[in-house]
Amino acid sequence: MAIAIGIIILVVATVLFHFFSPWWFTPIAADWSAIDTTVDITFWVTGIVYIILNGFLIWVIIKFRHRQGLKAHYEPESKKLEWWLTIITSVGVIAMLAPGLWVWARFVDVPDDAALVEVVGQQWHWSFRFPGEDGVLGQVDIGLIGEANPFGIKPDDPAGRDDVLIANGELHLPVGQARRFVLRSRDVLHNFTVPQFRVKMDLVPGMTTFAWLTPTRTGRFEIMCEELCGIGHFAMRGAVVVDEQAAFDDWLDSYPTFAEVLETPAPNVAVGQALYAVCSACHGAQGEGNEMLNAPKLTGQAGWYLQRQLKNFRHGLRGSNAGDSFGAQMAPMAATLVDDAAINNVLAYIASLPDSDPPATISGDVERGEEIFITCKSCHGVQGQGIWALNAPRLSGANDWYILRQLHNYKQGIRGSHPQDLYGKQMTLITGVLRDEQAFKDLVAYINTL
Repeated sequence: MAIAIGIIILVVATVLFHFFSPWWFTPIAADWSAIDTTVDITFWVTGIVYIILNGFLIWVIIKFRHRQGLKAHYEPESKKLEWWLTIITSVGVIAMLAPGLWVWARFVDVPDDAALVEVVGQQWHWSFRFPGEDGVLGQVDIGLIGEANPFGIKPDDPAGRDDVLIANGELHLPVGQARRFVLRSRDVLHNFTVPQFRVKMDLVPGMTTFAWLTPTRTGRFEIMCEELCGIGHFAMRGAVVVDEQAAFDDWLDSYPTFAEVLETPAPNVAVGQALYAVCSACHGAQGEGNEMLNAPKLTGQAGWYLQRQLKNFRHGLRGSNAGDSFGAQMAPMAATLVDDAAINNVLAYIASLPDSDPPATISGDVERGEEIFITCKSCHGVQGQGIWALNAPRLSGANDWYILRQLHNYKQGIRGSHPQDLYGKQMTLITGVLRDEQAFKDLVAYINTL
């Protein structure tokens, strides 16, 4: 009898949890309510079967419980029972599968007027490409991928010259417009998922896949990778912002075409030297940094990373947090570089300066730091050299006091809290491995040895 009571409690608790659980579908933001209906049908079919089977089990336990002097009736076969089970099971399976087949038929039938956007996944980052006025995406070749051509577009393909390149993890879409997503991976298996859109699809290396939907409401929604893709899988986040058409057009116009990227003029080191005069007051004439002025060393750091940080300061992704007093100092300085050409000129001059390792100021347990660095090296490299493909800057040769401060800023949410600072958000998640102050110092002490 105790077993029967236990099963009754389990069934009642399960049903109540299903109806009153706080974990349920996010409010839908696309025209795929049919998927919700399909899931609901599956829940009803499996839920009814669950209650019936457990109810039958409870009845059997009570009715045929042990009684002195009674012997169980043994019936090895019952064709009548087998027919009923076959029929009922078939009806249940059909009820679950038929709606899914209907939804899948709609999923593979992309509307002719669906606009195109390419989604590119890599460890651990999303980027996007829109076709230009021709409505055709240019051909790509993975062998052409590099800092100057992160999408690997073939320069001799005229269809690719007007493609608009979004080399960051934030995608904007106009509300009410059907959109076909062409999906490809640069490295391993990924999965493009926005829970509010309901549809999801794998990105498979060596081939393209697709999904489509029509956004039905404006808002900001998180992109997730729902396929285990490596140590940073949990931090592979992005964002979809659904705008009104005018706001979407303004956003898209702010990004360059592939032709504009190809035609970017070579940086002028002499002009960069003149612009650097403002920077040298804090960072030093040779970009060596100055701890007294809280200005980190610039030489030796990759240009692509310095460019991103300057733009982050200009656009408020860094330096806008109330706790980031040093970032607030840097923001107006970055604003003196009025356009991308000015930034490129300054970076070219910094790249021409000699590089040298700064003195170590942080001490700690190097062996323990090496153990912690196992997580860091997955992105930043075994020697902390930085890896462009993983959007991870160089750590070796940087000021240890600056690295320590930034790790604290990530841990405390001072840096990486801006909704558009997707790379900073990744670091806020990663710093969870640093449990105490000594762990911070041990890690930095090990980086000093690289």
